[in-house]
Amino acid sequence: MARAELMDFDKALELFEPVLGFEVHVELSTKTKMFSDAPNPAFSGNAITEPNTAITPVCLGLPGSLPVVNETAVQYSISLGLALGCQIAPSSRFARKNYFYPDLAKNYQISQYDEPIAFEGMLEVELEDGELWQVPIERAHMEEDAGKLTHVGGSTGRIQGAEFSLVDYNRAGVPLVEIVTKPIYGAEHRAPELAKAYVSTIRDIVRALGISEARMERGNLRCDANVSLRPRGQEKLGTRTETKNVNSFRSVERAVRYEIQRQAAILAKGGTIQQETRHWHEDTGTTSPGRVKSDADDYRYFPEPDLLPVTPDEALIEQLRASLPEAPAARRRRLKQEWGFTDLEFRDVVNSGLLVEVDETVAAGAAPQQARKWWTGEIARIANTQDAEPASLISPADVAAIVELVESGTLTDRLARQVVEGVIAGEGRPKEVVDARGLAVVSDDGALIAAVDAALASQPDVLEKIRDGKVQAAGAIIGAVMKAMGGKADAARVRELVLERAGASN
Repeated sequence: MARAELMDFDKALELFEPVLGFEVHVELSTKTKMFSDAPNPAFSGNAITEPNTAITPVCLGLPGSLPVVNETAVQYSISLGLALGCQIAPSSRFARKNYFYPDLAKNYQISQYDEPIAFEGMLEVELEDGELWQVPIERAHMEEDAGKLTHVGGSTGRIQGAEFSLVDYNRAGVPLVEIVTKPIYGAEHRAPELAKAYVSTIRDIVRALGISEARMERGNLRCDANVSLRPRGQEKLGTRTETKNVNSFRSVERAVRYEIQRQAAILAKGGTIQQETRHWHEDTGTTSPGRVKSDADDYRYFPEPDLLPVTPDEALIEQLRASLPEAPAARRRRLKQEWGFTDLEFRDVVNSGLLVEVDETVAAGAAPQQARKWWTGEIARIANTQDAEPASLISPADVAAIVELVESGTLTDRLARQVVEGVIAGEGRPKEVVDARGLAVVSDDGALIAAVDAALASQPDVLEKIRDGKVQAAGAIIGAVMKAMGGKADAARVRELVLERAGASN
């Protein structure tokens, strides 16, 4: 496939106004699925590894099977709607959305159409420089997820070129909430940044609510990014494309930027934009055509005959409202003050998308500055080389454990970096990696003294300099000792011993 022509981003914004829209799917962490008692793979307490084992006749749409609404999923959905500033419908109804996919066994999806559980909301989103944006929410509705296809035999893992496909229905029926925005105007050059910040804010909310693990790399949180362009001064909206299932904050940002540049190049030459879904390719940073995008009429929605309307009690709604966590912007202001971070330090954490991880690491016992250092430093570096999200590599609890090992003197920073690598490589928890690799700091003064004496004896000229009061010369001895000990020594203690033994050698 030929690479699409792109227009310079700034030039595209001179000619066209971008209009955005986002559909974010959140998998709910209930123990069972949306309409059956099958275990929910999105719930970490369910250890499900084999394909097609978390299924029931309802998941497969077998004749005679009937759906039953998951009460906890409804409560989670109400909480999320309230956190998005939405009104909660006194009565909402499920509908059948009819379309064929191999991973949707019954050939329709149970969703909500014209009667969603939550509607007319507004979400405050903070950009990198602290500017606040109000993103209008059209609706948040409940539905079930489809299964998963694995395409075998091709070079890309996609259906094009594959020899055959395998279907896993474990995910079929997992509870979802789909959050749909209204058209977003005025973002201009900040459109890609706003896209990233919006999805990040959604993740912060659902994790604070405790209703989803929101791991984008696992598909717990997925974003469909809608982009259209219209010539400057024109009121009529342009034709939109929908880039499907983008699964990282960085990818959301890049996909929006790419679509603006791609569409602008087409429109500037007098071409037309096809209303379609598009696939995001992380390796090339491009999108490719999916299928022609259907309108609502094409899905032939009609009320789900096997389910009654959802009519939440007002007392329940108020109870859930009272238990809402802090709004993301207010939480950020509080954490910045509690942690004592400078504006630059805090912005570094927020812009890296690691606020939740740093917060959870502090909650696990680490000092805020140490939590920040490890997440935005070594872990972010490794994640960048692996083209992965930092949170997918290591847990906050393990980072806190590594910080504790450093602060207790068991590890130096250099050794701790090796422990981080070991945990990420799947070698076990931090203490297990320390034991298996033999990384603990040598705390036996006898071994250290022997190494110091040997280093002093091998460099008599340096020894004389130290004796003459040139203390900075001790660095050469310290380096030799650290090398001899394989880095498994406390440099401060080695320095003390070098100065002490150099004096004792008189």
